[in-house]
Amino acid sequence: MRTQIIEILSAEELRRTVTRLASEVIEKSGDLSKLALVGIYTRGVPLAKMLGRQMEMLENLPVPVGSIDVTFYRDDLDQIGVRTPAKSEIPFDISGKTVVLVDDVIRTGRTIRAALNAVNEYGRPQTIRLLVLVDRGHRELPICPDFTGKQLPTANEEQIKVYLQDVDGQDGVELIKVISP
Repeated sequence: MRTQIIEILSAEELRRTVTRLASEVIEKSGDLSKLALVGIYTRGVPLAKMLGRQMEMLENLPVPVGSIDVTFYRDDLDQIGVRTPAKSEIPFDISGKTVVLVDDVIRTGRTIRAALNAVNEYGRPQTIRLLVLVDRGHRELPICPDFTGKQLPTANEEQIKVYLQDVDGQDGVELIKVISP
């Protein structure tokens, strides 16, 4: 089997997408003093930090950014395998706030379901919203993002690779297609 790599978002397009998403969150959130971003490991964390920096540039107001690892909240570890969990860090009170969960890609919705359970151990937000960079479709659970960078229907055997400067040394999004002989 061969693979074909297709660029979905260049570094510049990813930067523009993050700027647009930051603006959408600001517009729909109202009181930014009650807003917090929580990135889901692995690439949701640097994505949340990028969004936080962009929001601060746009509004001259810092937005708190936390991180959460959902490994122990997952119901599909037998299918995806266990990895060493990262340290969750939410160094601010989320009670009564609008929490925007941030992830790079959504497919089945299982990661987000796990994140919802994990976040509730840190307090009771007024609202939880979901922001994803890429929505692949293929939902197994009734979960829909509030903010989406790019909708990209894919086949199950295809992969989306998100590259972020803080983790990978470059920015971009690629689709990896499997080509039958």
